[in-house]
Amino acid sequence: MTQQPDPAGLEAVFVPADPPRAGVLALWAPGGTDRGDRVDGGDDQGKHGVEVVLPAGSRVRRARVPARLVPLPEALTLLCGRQAPPDATASYRAWASAALAGLGLVARGRLRPAASPQGYGAWRAGPLDPDDRAWLAKLVAAMPPTAHALPVPGSRPLRMSGASALVQAFWDAIADTLARDSGDQEEPSAGAALTPFEALAPTPLAEQVAAWLAADEAAAETDRPGAKLVLRIQPPEVEAPDNETPDEEATAPAPPFRGVLQLRSAVDPSLLVDVADLWAAPAAVLARLGAQAETDLLLALRRGARAWPPLGAALTAATPAAIDLADADLEDLLARGAEALDLVGTEVLWPKELGGGALSLKAKATTPRVAGAGEPAFSLRQMLEFRWQPTLDGAELTEEEIAALAEAKRPFLWLRGRWVRVDRQLLDRLRRRGPRTLGAAEALAAALAGELTVDDERIKFVPDERIGRLAELLTDVGADTDVAAPPDLAATLRPYQQRGLAWLAQLTGLGLGGCLADDMGLGKTVQLIAVHLHRRPLDLGPTLVVCPTTLLGTWQRELRRFAPTTPVRRYHGGTRHLSDLAPDEVVLTTYGVVRRDHAELAGARWGLVVADEAQHAKNPLARTARALRTIPAAARIALTGTPVENHLSELWSILDWTTPGLLGPLERFRQRVAVPIERYRDPAATERLARVTAPFLLRRRKSDPGIAPELPPKTESDVVVGLTTEQATLYKAVVTEVMAEIQESEGVARRGLVLALLTALKQVCNHPAQYLHESGPLPGRSGKLAALDDLLDVILAEGESVLIFSQYVEMCRLLQDHLDSRGVRNLFLHGGITARKREGMVADFQAGAAPVFLLSLRAGGVGLTLTRATHVVHFDRWWNPAVENQATDRAYRIGQDHPVQVHRLVTEGTLEDRIAAVIEAKRELADSVIGSGESWIADLSDNELADLVALGSTP
Repeated sequence: MTQQPDPAGLEAVFVPADPPRAGVLALWAPGGTDRGDRVDGGDDQGKHGVEVVLPAGSRVRRARVPARLVPLPEALTLLCGRQAPPDATASYRAWASAALAGLGLVARGRLRPAASPQGYGAWRAGPLDPDDRAWLAKLVAAMPPTAHALPVPGSRPLRMSGASALVQAFWDAIADTLARDSGDQEEPSAGAALTPFEALAPTPLAEQVAAWLAADEAAAETDRPGAKLVLRIQPPEVEAPDNETPDEEATAPAPPFRGVLQLRSAVDPSLLVDVADLWAAPAAVLARLGAQAETDLLLALRRGARAWPPLGAALTAATPAAIDLADADLEDLLARGAEALDLVGTEVLWPKELGGGALSLKAKATTPRVAGAGEPAFSLRQMLEFRWQPTLDGAELTEEEIAALAEAKRPFLWLRGRWVRVDRQLLDRLRRRGPRTLGAAEALAAALAGELTVDDERIKFVPDERIGRLAELLTDVGADTDVAAPPDLAATLRPYQQRGLAWLAQLTGLGLGGCLADDMGLGKTVQLIAVHLHRRPLDLGPTLVVCPTTLLGTWQRELRRFAPTTPVRRYHGGTRHLSDLAPDEVVLTTYGVVRRDHAELAGARWGLVVADEAQHAKNPLARTARALRTIPAAARIALTGTPVENHLSELWSILDWTTPGLLGPLERFRQRVAVPIERYRDPAATERLARVTAPFLLRRRKSDPGIAPELPPKTESDVVVGLTTEQATLYKAVVTEVMAEIQESEGVARRGLVLALLTALKQVCNHPAQYLHESGPLPGRSGKLAALDDLLDVILAEGESVLIFSQYVEMCRLLQDHLDSRGVRNLFLHGGITARKREGMVADFQAGAAPVFLLSLRAGGVGLTLTRATHVVHFDRWWNPAVENQATDRAYRIGQDHPVQVHRLVTEGTLEDRIAAVIEAKRELADSVIGSGESWIADLSDNELADLVALGSTP
């Protein structure tokens, strides 16, 4: 096998030949013979000379330079099969672009038979449409002189080949190569000789065939003065009385459509003449059609008949003027015939009246009646029917018109006094139409979005009156702030909390659920307590609150504070029971208990079930989420500051629990919503998701105008620190060792290695002792630790308090040992701390018992109020803005009356430094309910990953 040449630094020019497929791509060194070794592909095959035009002072000269002559099949592989090298010349890149364009022409069927100059059978690329010619002009304008530096044979003075002609010759060569069988062609048996358009070897054409092709090709040139064939579609005239019904129309004979032949002047495209009037046309008109108008007509008809056989009927007429079009002909013309005729230069004109009516389908739903009084206004368990409803320009058709439409056999139908085009797929759907079912929640989502996806097609959705009214109510849900705060609520609600109460009350009053996704610290708890008290007189049943174990005490204290008349019990511990439940009682339990006792909990009649920190049930396939779904309730509310942490499937899990079926099945949601948004940032998919979820997702941020004006400012900054020598040495060693393993792995094993690499590098960036699992010594070995000491010196000197977060418990323990050695009082909260001890630690910090609070990100990132802190330090990055914001909000929340400063420690020149720049973009995505995490890093290529983790300056 011939070794493919290295094109780096070599000039390229196409050398045409006869037949076209014999042309070659010449690669030559711009320095001439002194660099001739550059064109050697590893053997002597293909190493020849090529005659080019080179500059010589103010003139040009003809010179022969060593060149590698690459045959067309290899040239296409070279130009299109791999990315051009970074130091590829402009001429090489130009021919690579020309090759891609030529392949596109062949892929679109732009091929026509021709006779080569020596009379061989050849394929040419064409005809070129205006877009092709515009692209050719741009390509030629961008071509450097070296790309077409071939001398014109026999030119005096010396001239170079024209770039446009050379590119078209290259495209012809591509067409002549690819249109033939590229396999090995054995000697054909008798009677099976290959034609001149099949054989690879040059094969002469018969003299008459060559002459005919030459004339046909000349007539096909669109820029030659003359006439162009036009086929104008003329619908039949239908004279029907005003009171004619569709049934009467169906019984009338169907008059045929006609294709009227016309000629359009090439020099004056506005001049269009019916062929029937050609022989009686004035001399001035005939002059603009050209002296060979009749010849042009006959040649165009012959070409057109080969492309679309029904046009051949015109060739049998004594004076061709029009052809009758059967229904099958019309179908074929719509499906492929018009495009095929366009390729051979025949224009098809459809009259305006055939495109004036827009016939389409919409889905129309019907809601069954709700049995019994006292049921909620809308039941998600209902099943609805929907039918296809044809419309004409948006107006619904009658049942009689639909019946006639379903029986139609032709692509154009006479409806309401005009011809209407109907596609075959629409007719097929109508003919098999019948009632179909969909869930009530899916119908509600379709009403909110205005469309329904059926068989992977989005169609307009028209709800019935009840669903339509419900959708209207939901678009304004929460706007009515006249919902009064319950009289037994021992709190004054802020305006945004009052709106939250109205939203929750109206949503649950409709028998629906939702997600209250306010920022941490904005009072989600008090809003939920308020809605429980609002529903109390309705006697709908007790409220169940499911929360992390560490928040049981917080909920109990908040209920005693804001709803002192409400009975509260903890369903937790060895003595838990549900006997004697009061109808207005609030039951507090944990996610762990739900996993174990979901059957017993499902036996109670709950008026409201609340999932606090609902991201704990974000995995829809996990035991916790599955157990939570088994507990029935009149309404469900999720509370979380981060409805999306990593993927949109987490949002699906939350809303599918609160409002089952709203977003459809999980797999369909992933394919139609999550992938377009997360991978391709599809704005249309994002907008559709927002329209559907907006009524069920209430999100307020502390930074929103008017939400929390009393909050002091928050300042965030990155503290960029350098690595110590020990850290840098470890960092490089880890990268070298693990990257070698990654490059040899694939699939799940590769992803595991990538995540292990990230963990190891983050630990090295934190402190060598963490990576090496040592207990010390600590000082002098970590740039981050030195920076933290500097920060603490200033913070403690000013008498302030600080929260220090790390995602690693081991790192927190090292920091605790270091602070103890410095004599700095501190507290340390991690996942192993019991709920009672946790509450005591929070109280101690708030009372000023210790100025430093160390927290593992998982254990301390949610559910705490630590407003004594005026500084927050993220010792390492979680690389998820939503999670970091939650941790910061332990200090920056309602009740904070001092400015809060957030310090993020970042090691310079490491992956931390590079990813810090990406986090801001991900923070914006999180705000759009699109998550982020570390999983995206595992999908990087080896080169991209190497660039990310390389130690050095950050670009």
